[in-house]
Amino acid sequence: MSVAGEGSSTRKGTSQAGDVVVPAPRSPEGRPGPAPKPTIRNVAERAGVSKSLVSLVMRGSPHVSERRREAVLQAARELGYRPNAVARSLVEGRTRLIGAIVADLHNPFFAEFLDGLQESLHGDGLRMLVGSGRWDPLFEAEAVEAFLEMRVDGLVLLSVVPDSLSDAAASVPVVVVGERDVHGVDIVVDDDELGAALAVDHLVELGHRRIAHIEGVRSTTARYRRSGYEKAMRRHGLDELIRVVPGDFTEDGGYRAALALLGGDPATRPTAIFAPNDLVATGALSAADELGLGVPRDVSIVGYDNTHLAAIRHISLTSVDQPRRDMGRVAAELLTARIGDPSRPARQNLVVPHLVVRATTGPVPA
Repeated sequence: MSVAGEGSSTRKGTSQAGDVVVPAPRSPEGRPGPAPKPTIRNVAERAGVSKSLVSLVMRGSPHVSERRREAVLQAARELGYRPNAVARSLVEGRTRLIGAIVADLHNPFFAEFLDGLQESLHGDGLRMLVGSGRWDPLFEAEAVEAFLEMRVDGLVLLSVVPDSLSDAAASVPVVVVGERDVHGVDIVVDDDELGAALAVDHLVELGHRRIAHIEGVRSTTARYRRSGYEKAMRRHGLDELIRVVPGDFTEDGGYRAALALLGGDPATRPTAIFAPNDLVATGALSAADELGLGVPRDVSIVGYDNTHLAAIRHISLTSVDQPRRDMGRVAAELLTARIGDPSRPARQNLVVPHLVVRATTGPVPA
């Protein structure tokens, strides 16, 4: 395509080659600049309806006929109109935004929980924004403050309990997931002690006695899973064989902890490891492989969460299942109920886990 340059004798609107020349957009005053954005009035005129009806359609009101709704949406698409969320929030007194803060975006458990949460929130006409606390109190506090500044309608905190929790709960409805030692907010929590006991019971049934546990960090989840492990070991008369090594909730943490556990004397090293989540268990699998140990021939490994990692065929990890998407849906239900009735008593929803047995556990080595 040719372009008419300075001094060109082309007619307005075409180049010398006959191509159309699109004039630069101009402001309402005639100055060059971006074209004005379409307004709700423009949509109403295009659809042949009132501005108030357009507003109802944009808010998702059910009190509009399907014919008029489609006419409004078609007009909005043709004009490239998007509702002004800020203006709407000022009129309605709410943003219809929910802030979800997770401890670690790399953990597939959190991602699968968010799927369930988002599905339910979307059904209630709410949109979800996600932030990460990164297991760091400073990042947790900053994420909470950022969402409060955005005037979210509520917060869902997954394995995150910031120091400012009580202040946040005084401002917006809050649901805490995975932590139970909090007060005044709705809680969704897995029965972590029961889950740990299921893992230990399964390993004992396979003949294991030297069962070690890699502990997670800085959460009541880690504390209750350790407690469940220790109680189950004592119940089986294995008090003297309790062995807990510090770790975290990452794959690298599991790898390092498992190297420490499995790199010692074969006569005393554990024949089984109970990990605090599937990421840690995956790291433990890598450590066993590096040391030349077969799983489950030489060591059995149990994870927790039963994420999609556990079901990958070449991993096939035995894992304690907590229904992640269901927990997300329950959290959404508690939050929307709290938004509708801020004065109702706080509730705790306890989720019951179960064990899914796969290829990483087997009889104790002969």
